[in-house]
Amino acid sequence: MIDTHCHVNFKDYDEDRDEVVERAKAKLIGFIDSGFGYESNIKSLKQSKEYEGFAYSTFGFHPVSSQNCTQKELDDVKEQVITHMDEIVAIGEVGMDFYYCTDKALRERQKEIFLEFVELADEYKKPLVIHGRDAEKKIFNMLEDYDDIPRVVFHCYGGSAKLARRIADKDEYYMSCSTQVCYSTAHQELFSKIPLERILTETDSPYLAMTKEERNEPANVALAVEKLAEIQNMDVSIIDETTEANAHHVFGI
Repeated sequence: MIDTHCHVNFKDYDEDRDEVVERAKAKLIGFIDSGFGYESNIKSLKQSKEYEGFAYSTFGFHPVSSQNCTQKELDDVKEQVITHMDEIVAIGEVGMDFYYCTDKALRERQKEIFLEFVELADEYKKPLVIHGRDAEKKIFNMLEDYDDIPRVVFHCYGGSAKLARRIADKDEYYMSCSTQVCYSTAHQELFSKIPLERILTETDSPYLAMTKEERNEPANVALAVEKLAEIQNMDVSIIDETTEANAHHVFGI
């Protein structure tokens, strides 16, 4: 199994990061740590070198963080992505979040920033990991203009079933199923109908734990795999092997 999206670089793990990674190694063959911004990206890359061959890094700029950034801060993150392009497995997470952001001007700013990273993914032919809460359809339509992004991942997908069908019909487009599927009936219904060959698994650690009091961690991706097996009426081994193969293909690991 592979956790394709987590944030083990966060300070939430500063006290026991090694133990968290060891628990992950007991169940997984690796995890992909997602950068959130400039400092987070640095920590993510350092972590991928410390746990080389097990932890991998992506560089991104979260829309809720980036919407208020200065031009210099944006340029610095873009330069950071370009400089380390060969050391990261994807660009992301980047995108638009219309759940937290309702201001029209800030939404437009999110769009402008997102497109700058889309253009990097297109120019450098790098996989793109998208944060698209309540903006999935708009993002999907925006990507129609870009032909050289090799693979696209809608991280923690929670859009409509109708859009999921459109995404699944696109070559090299994937939707990531988080540990939310363990307790959200809406996500269970959604992912019961998405083709397995278009699904990745993730925890989004430290978020989306089984309870609000808990801290999530990569090892818990096994719970998402087990729930997927239940709702898709398949053996766990098939879900495990297929989603792992999907992750290898998408991220080249």
